[in-house]
Amino acid sequence: MAQYETSSSSTASSGSSSSCLTGKLAAAPEIDGQLAGAGYRVRSSELNQVAQRLERLETVMVSAPSDVSQLASDAVHYNPSDLAAWVDSLLSEFSQPQLDQLQSQPSNYSDLGYQDDGVVGVAVSELQYPTAAMGESWTHAPPQVDVVEEDSGIRLVHTLMTCAEWLQRGDLRLAGTLVDEMRSLLERVNSSCGIWKVAAYFVDALNRRVFCAGGLSLTTPYENEILYHHYYEACPYLKFAHFTANQAILEAFEGHDCVHVVDFNLMHGLQWPALIQALALRPGGPPVLRLTGIGPPSPDGRDPLREIGHRLAELARSVNVRFAFRGVAAPRLEDVRPWMLQVSANEAVAVNSIMQFHRLLASDSIHAPPIDSVLTWIRSLNPKIVTVIEQEANHNQPQFLDRFTEALYYYSTMFDSLEAGAPQAEKQLAEVYLQREICDVLCCEGSAREERHEPLAMWRIRFTESGFKPLHLGSNAFKQASMLLTLFSAEGYSVEENEGCLTLGWHSRPLISASAWHADVTSAAAASR
Repeated sequence: MAQYETSSSSTASSGSSSSCLTGKLAAAPEIDGQLAGAGYRVRSSELNQVAQRLERLETVMVSAPSDVSQLASDAVHYNPSDLAAWVDSLLSEFSQPQLDQLQSQPSNYSDLGYQDDGVVGVAVSELQYPTAAMGESWTHAPPQVDVVEEDSGIRLVHTLMTCAEWLQRGDLRLAGTLVDEMRSLLERVNSSCGIWKVAAYFVDALNRRVFCAGGLSLTTPYENEILYHHYYEACPYLKFAHFTANQAILEAFEGHDCVHVVDFNLMHGLQWPALIQALALRPGGPPVLRLTGIGPPSPDGRDPLREIGHRLAELARSVNVRFAFRGVAAPRLEDVRPWMLQVSANEAVAVNSIMQFHRLLASDSIHAPPIDSVLTWIRSLNPKIVTVIEQEANHNQPQFLDRFTEALYYYSTMFDSLEAGAPQAEKQLAEVYLQREICDVLCCEGSAREERHEPLAMWRIRFTESGFKPLHLGSNAFKQASMLLTLFSAEGYSVEENEGCLTLGWHSRPLISASAWHADVTSAAAASR
């Protein structure tokens, strides 16, 4: 662990895959929730019959290619909501002798894993099947339906869930067989279809869990910085985090002449030029600004924290803001101690955490999660504000199947938003950034798993119990976030206010949450008595 400083001073002066289906996976009590997520209306009681019809249709198509050719030239079939009626209409196009011959053959659709109650693996009432990425690809334009491909997409989602269930039961042999089956199914689905990309990453993660017992590790922190930068450019989530946090910090620093920001993940320092410029324009002149940036040590001899500090110092000098930078290199956030930050009593302190606190939630029967001790020493600094940006998801559940289902739902929506609005050059590496999160959530257990995202409601409980009170993010933060979205062409993004906090989502599904806190001096005084 290392610390170092850089400073400058001058005379202070003023100068696709889930949008339409999110939250609608069970349209009616007797409609099957998993197929409703794919845009189909099928009664749960009719699942076996529909599966048999699909098998009959596939068999006819394989055994009678000439009839298939005639069918394709005579009619265009669009995605229906009534799956049973649609399949029947296609079957009726074939000659009756072929249907009679099929009728006499025994049905064998066991590869879907259907049980007597028409459920794949587990009860539909207990699971929601996040197939929205597939649904979004249909809503942009009504493509001509390839029956075999469409059936493969539905089966792929079913098999993903079934594989996750067998993994939770500990049956690696059967789970491995299903992984092989899903690889075959992926070959039948168009790679440009939304469900293909999401499913491919999840199949890869399941494969690693079954055969490799580990996540997708990064070689160097520098690689992670590169992926982070492309993710930043591809979508508004990190920009939303920076804009919202900066506005809250700026308001908290009002009236203070000496301010100190502690950044729990400096990365490229992308967040701070905007704050420096805003402080330079503050009425009455800018304050003295200290910035402490925390980041991992570099194994290749580079000193990225110092390099970032020098760049920020040059910017501060150019706008007449007195500035000092201190870098703290630490392998893990829980290794940082308050004395390393060198906070002075006369400083107004802001602690900034952009998607870092969830990495401190691992615990076992002996050790409490590191988040408890970290929040304790943060409160000891008596900060004016603690800004917290986190993924709005619940990936810290102990049961693998619950975690898998939530992750499939969350990342289907995330990939859908990338597909709709991200530039192609940035999108590919942004997807790799998300792929590494997916692998960590699904492949790692115990202390090895870092991506333990929790929803805003859980963070409210944690911060309140640790002696913090909420600070409402004002109308200025909401306006800043809303204005940011105008820079992106996709219309699916939305900012919502949630009890003084803000969330950024895609088609009504919150994906990122922003909250602000300060030390509750009344609870601290009561604890000291």
